[in-house]
Formats: sequence, C-alpha cells, structure tokens
Amino acid sequence: MSRDLFQPADAAPPLSERFERGDLMSVNCPSREVFRHITSRWGALVLIALEGRTRRFSELRRAIGGVSERMLAQTLQWLEADGLISRKAFDVVPPHVEYSLTPFGREATQHLRVLADWIETNLSQIARGWSESAARANARRGRRPASNPTPGDASTRAARPAGPRRAQC
Repeated sequence: MSRDLFQPADAAPPLSERFERGDLMSVNCPSREVFRHITSRWGALVLIALEGRTRRFSELRRAIGGVSERMLAQTLQWLEADGLISRKAFDVVPPHVEYSLTPFGREATQHLRVLADWIETNLSQIARGWSESAARANARRGRRPASNPTPGDASTRAARPAGPRRAQC
C-alpha cells in the first residue's frame, strides 16, 4: 500500500484502495455479504463438511446435523454464487448433484478451520464462561445458583447468548 509522503500516517486509505480491498465495517460493502455467507450458522459447517471431499446434497444434509433442506439449498446457492463451492449436476434420473470446494473455497476453509479448531480446543473453558455468566445473572435476579448448571439447563438459558444446548459433542 503506497501512501503520499505528505499524508498523515493515521489518515484513511485512498478511496481506490478501499474499493480494491473492501471495507467489512461499511454497511454497503459487498464483502460484508460474503462474510455473512461464510460465517453464517450453516455456511461455515458446509465449508467444513466439504473440506477434502466432494459430497452430494443428501450426504451434506446427513453430515450437518439440524440443517433443513431449504436452508442447506439456500446456503449452497450463496456459497456457489460467492465462488467458494462448485456444483456439478449429472444428467441422470434420479438427479445427481455433487458439491465441492473451489480453490478459493479451500483457502477460505483453511482460515475457517483454524477458528473451528480453536473453538473445539477451548470449548470447556467457553462452557465454564457460560456457567459463570449464568451464576452472575441469577445473582442479579436474586436466584439461588443451580448445583451444577450446564449450558442447556433452564437456569442458564436466559442468562447466556444462544449457543450449544449441551456441553457434550
């Protein structure tokens, strides 16, 4: 990135550079939409499920617990439009369609995998945070803490943001 010598170091990058790179924090930037597709509940799981292999629609649906047919189809369309996955339809009866990561999708999935691995590695610490947060919320409400609350307990549900309903995977 080249800067004018007379431009202050903390000045915003020139408009041409902002358009070239994108500005995720800008409400109108298209990069925000791609970010939403990749980091959505199902987008991230689809990319990880396709990591290293080609899958059919039904295989993806079985691999990703809880996704509806409609949401999976919509997510696949978004990721295909973003150039992250490829769709190959075979002219047979019954219809046979396969999905795989594009080179661009493999690159994005490598970054996503780092985050997913970090979450899995730190899940017990995160779950402790849920319990501590629930205990603080209960104390603020004047409730007695549960003997051993877990993320799915009624005592913790209202106190923490939406997340996994159970600590075991």
